[in-house]
Amino acid sequence: MTSDVRQLPTGFGRLWTAQTVSSLGDGVMHAALPLLALTVTRDPMALAVVTAAGTLPWLLFGVLGGALVDRWDRRRTMCIADTARAMLLAIPAAAAALDVLSVPLLATVAFLLGLGGLFFDTAATAYLPDLLDRDPALLERANARLRGAQTAASGFAGPPAGSALLVLGRAVPLLADAVSFALSALLVRSLPAMPRPVPAVRESLLRQARAGASYVFRDRLLLGLALRPAVGNVAFLAVETVLALFAHDRLGIGALGFGLLLTAEATGGLLGAGIASFLGRRLGTGTALTCTAAVEGLAILGLAAAPNAYVAGLALAVCGAGMGATMVLGPSLRQAIVPAHLMGRVASTSRMLAMCAAPFGAFLGGWLATAYDVRTPLYAAAGLLLAMTAVTSSMTSNRRVEAALRASLDRQSAAKDSSPARLADAVSGGTA
Repeated sequence: MTSDVRQLPTGFGRLWTAQTVSSLGDGVMHAALPLLALTVTRDPMALAVVTAAGTLPWLLFGVLGGALVDRWDRRRTMCIADTARAMLLAIPAAAAALDVLSVPLLATVAFLLGLGGLFFDTAATAYLPDLLDRDPALLERANARLRGAQTAASGFAGPPAGSALLVLGRAVPLLADAVSFALSALLVRSLPAMPRPVPAVRESLLRQARAGASYVFRDRLLLGLALRPAVGNVAFLAVETVLALFAHDRLGIGALGFGLLLTAEATGGLLGAGIASFLGRRLGTGTALTCTAAVEGLAILGLAAAPNAYVAGLALAVCGAGMGATMVLGPSLRQAIVPAHLMGRVASTSRMLAMCAAPFGAFLGGWLATAYDVRTPLYAAAGLLLAMTAVTSSMTSNRRVEAALRASLDRQSAAKDSSPARLADAVSGGTA
């Protein structure tokens, strides 16, 4: 049976539901967190601290986290990470209820939530290709559904809900996110267990972490796939840091309007995830990735020049479409070509590069807004995205993608031919 007609397994449905529920809570916080910070301070640099704090765990523990995920049971890792995040959110909820919320507390909570996200996201990325037998077509379909649901929940439904819940009380969106993490943890517990890859030689944690990082940096395709989100995060975090301020000061919209603005971006992201497979088939994965990078840069340029909220919403929708397609095509390709025993480390190294760039983008956005005006970070972000398009286009070309997929298929065939059962049949003269 070919991958074109194979059905996604039942376990994927539970994983999809868990991530969708969690993403809904993330969407609530995506709108609520900057608005909560605005109730404490109007300083752009202080807002940048809160934004950057959630990305710092990837800088400090990214590669080591991937090495640990390759040692640990991936399903159990996801469950513990979401349980811990649910419990953590009780602290800022209590602080908000007692009116003692502060920038240091919000930054600390953002950091710890980011640490939990590091382990959950890395484990989920490594778990999915095992669940789907590394079938490229199934991975693309699964990632399209995951990305579509994540976009709809965290961007389409979550932000307006976060803005509305904030009206009921500053603790309410925090409690809503805690409930989403708890439900996700319960669903993850019901997923089928997958065997952990056993390395040929027992190595130290640091040596395993270095091996995973080296694998990415030696492969131009994997490095190109990692640089795309790394440079993109500098740009997107520069925009995100000042977006609430930009919406208020330049577009003249309030909390509810800000949530709707984020919803416009999510709507585009949902469309982009839905057409990603079509773009990959029509243009080739490499060319499609180049086109989406160019679209993102032009869209941010349009956002910076937007004269009103309607044009800004359209620009964000176009940018979201480019991001949605990218986040399906890039991870699906990586999951299809990376060996199972390296998946956690390669995924975390790639994500670490992206997340390490994010604090720089957040502080860049805050500094440019302080030194110049609130639109300057948007123009700078557009320039970075367009420059990245030229740099990475040859690294993720169709030729490189096709060669990597062929090599992965050859490696999987060799592994099956050398399996113990196959060798026993060959020795006894039996059939496979």
